[in-house]
Amino acid sequence: QVELVESGGGLVQAGGSLRLSCAASGRFFSWYHMGWYRQAPGKPRELVARITRGGSTNYAESVKGRFTISRDNAGNGSYLQMISLKPEDTAVYYCNLHNGYDYWGQGTQVTVSS
Repeated sequence: QVELVESGGGLVQAGGSLRLSCAASGRFFSWYHMGWYRQAPGKPRELVARITRGGSTNYAESVKGRFTISRDNAGNGSYLQMISLKPEDTAVYYCNLHNGYDYWGQGTQVTVSS
């Protein structure tokens, strides 16, 4: 079983920054990619950023240039650095790990006030 725990969410004013962390634990030997998704009220969950084990990244168009995903050296977690936050970034952010199966964290709330 794989457990993902997010942290770092909160309330921030527009233009501010937050850094989300995702810690992975449990029995997994490898993974293909880790990512961050978000879900705003009344909207479907969407991909924000993803990083492969080799370090390749991809981002949603709406966050390019503002968000940066990275992974820790041990490959047991990921980070999402968010700058220039906008009210439309408000959502619950979920950490994801994919190794043939998808694992999800419980989510962390990010609220950006205008």
